[in-house]
Amino acid sequence: MSAIPLQALFAVPFASIPLALPPELNSALAPWLLEQATDANRDPAYPADALCFRGRETLFQGGHPGLATLRSEILSALCGVVMAASRLSASEFDKLAVQVRGRLLLVRPNGCLAASNLPLASWCALYCVAAPAPTQERADSAMLRLYEARMGGMFLDASNAGLRPPFHPGHHLWRPVAGHLAVFPAAIMHEIALNRGDRELMLIQARVRFAHPEQELPAW
Repeated sequence: MSAIPLQALFAVPFASIPLALPPELNSALAPWLLEQATDANRDPAYPADALCFRGRETLFQGGHPGLATLRSEILSALCGVVMAASRLSASEFDKLAVQVRGRLLLVRPNGCLAASNLPLASWCALYCVAAPAPTQERADSAMLRLYEARMGGMFLDASNAGLRPPFHPGHHLWRPVAGHLAVFPAAIMHEIALNRGDRELMLIQARVRFAHPEQELPAW
């Protein structure tokens, strides 16, 4: 039998990128970010959680001098991902106006971030400031999990229970590493698995979208 021309459909773009930042930036940012994890800075749209702090989306308006550099590097890397996945030419892409909101996510030991997606945005970027070491107790401790939804209602039998990559269904795991950025579509459901480490996972989340000159986006 001749080769069957299989195609992989419904692919989701994802990128993990080390940012070219000064090595001392994270160590300078971390204590300042910890000071921001107060009830006054907590996003009131979410229930209070002593083990998982979700800040207001005003982080990039903060007073730390390193935030402007970090914001610029996050957006530069994210734009590179978007351009790599897009059919837009460089000149067409340059006409778009980027809109971004940033927040602090702090997942303390024994905490987690419940599954959610980001509304009114096209892309999500997660930058890791600090992360706990992997633990033997839980292999996915403090990892980002992107949920697979393509085949949630698929009937499973012996013929499709063990499909080979890239056709097999399954969630994607990314281990946050300080200085690295994850970029993926904002509509993807994602969570931070239970942190069984001995220190906080500190992330900066950017909710991003691009406005065409002839397009009026809805308010955040």
